[in-house]
Amino acid sequence: MLAIFDVDGTISDSQHHITHAMAMGFEAVGLTPLPTSEVLSIVGLSLPEALVRLLPEASQEIRDAVVAGYKASYKSARAASPAPLYPGARELLDRLHRREDTVLAVATGKSRRGLRALVEYHGLETHFQSLQCADDHPSKPHPSMVEAALLETGMRADQAVMIGDTSYDIQMGRAAGVWTIGVSWGYHPVEALREVGADRIVTDFDELEELLGNMAEAQK
Repeated sequence: MLAIFDVDGTISDSQHHITHAMAMGFEAVGLTPLPTSEVLSIVGLSLPEALVRLLPEASQEIRDAVVAGYKASYKSARAASPAPLYPGARELLDRLHRREDTVLAVATGKSRRGLRALVEYHGLETHFQSLQCADDHPSKPHPSMVEAALLETGMRADQAVMIGDTSYDIQMGRAAGVWTIGVSWGYHPVEALREVGADRIVTDFDELEELLGNMAEAQK
């Protein structure tokens, strides 16, 4: 089985980095920062797509300047204090990595640099056989990231599951024809995950591990 994980809001609690960086990006062009709920609503999208959603009336020049301010602030915050993993996430990934019947991958709206920094900081370099990020694909919910992970690992869609905390993760997984699991501890409300058709929703890492274990056993 191929288990494809989103990052922000699923295994890593990076909301403080994200909201602060977005505020700095807005302030850099003289705009008032948006409420936290609005910023978290776009987590999972690539930055250019996120800014189209957040600033639909702004010029491309303004949106590009906000993106540049965001990236500079996020890089500084990451260097000072990398985003933590959620309690229990590392242990889950370690156990799944040791299973012979399970392959791990990532599909994230983070940049390649940001993803590599997080993976290396937390010592997860050997855990994932496929790392898909915003630099190489259209923004979620386009299925490109999941399709690339399937191709890179040699798995079929019916052997894979997308795990994420946002409606974009679920929509991406469904578009790629894989099973989808929404997590309740992230940045989109559970109701939003249900509305876009999540196959299952889990409330903690123990429940997620049990579900993934059952799926892996069923595929043997």
